[in-house]
Amino acid sequence: MAAPIAHAQTATAPASVAAPASNLGPGVIAKVNNVAITEAQLLRAVQQSGLPDSLNLRAALKSQLVSRELFRQEAEKKHIYDSRPEVKQAMQEAKDAAITQLYLRDVIKPAPVTEQQVQAQFDSIVASLGDKEYKSRLIQVGDAATAADALAKLKAGADFGQLAQQVSLAQNKVRGGELDWISFKTPAQEGHTQNLPLPIAQALVGLPVGGLTPTPVNWNNTYFILKLEQVRPTQVPKYDDVKAVLRQQQEVTALEKATIGVVSNLVKQAKIEQ
Repeated sequence: MAAPIAHAQTATAPASVAAPASNLGPGVIAKVNNVAITEAQLLRAVQQSGLPDSLNLRAALKSQLVSRELFRQEAEKKHIYDSRPEVKQAMQEAKDAAITQLYLRDVIKPAPVTEQQVQAQFDSIVASLGDKEYKSRLIQVGDAATAADALAKLKAGADFGQLAQQVSLAQNKVRGGELDWISFKTPAQEGHTQNLPLPIAQALVGLPVGGLTPTPVNWNNTYFILKLEQVRPTQVPKYDDVKAVLRQQQEVTALEKATIGVVSNLVKQAKIEQ
């Protein structure tokens, strides 16, 4: 199942890292020449850092916010930066981005995802599974000569994972060509192979454990070499363990659909020259 796109949420301080009481005023964590730096600014900085919230992180980010305010004040004293083209451009871009985000938040209303929809997706996935699931590695290359050379090296004893990192075009090359566990009914049928191209799925189920495809698989003008590493009875996850992931996937799809609808309507009303 594809990984959902995470939606950033406003960071909130856990009780263990709650900010101490301040005499600077409500929501104010520091003042630089009477200019307030707020708790909200710090929380945004925590969120944007992508790091786990902690007292040490907050102290470091607070120091950065203070330094940035000092720099801003000193630059403003010189009265020369406001008129510079790059400053005006940055200010306009920031304004445009803020307006666009607010507009999209107001007009894009994705359809809510119901529990019934999530359950239906789960049932559909379970119904598509076969009695076995397969763990394999894959090398993808762009031409027959490279594929033949790679296969010859593998047959001569080259390590599949290392060779995948060297020559494969697939994104999973960083994992040595490793694929996730996959299950589908056999014989494999088009559209029912968990997004694996049919020729690759057919080659996979025909391999013995530890075996390589005897010849590269040609699909969509690309060549693939497979190695089957493990086979086991299909392990069906519990609904409660995966429903949050399935819901996120459907919410992303709903958001994309709503966005496409808004864009389509705007395009119809606009005069666009390219």
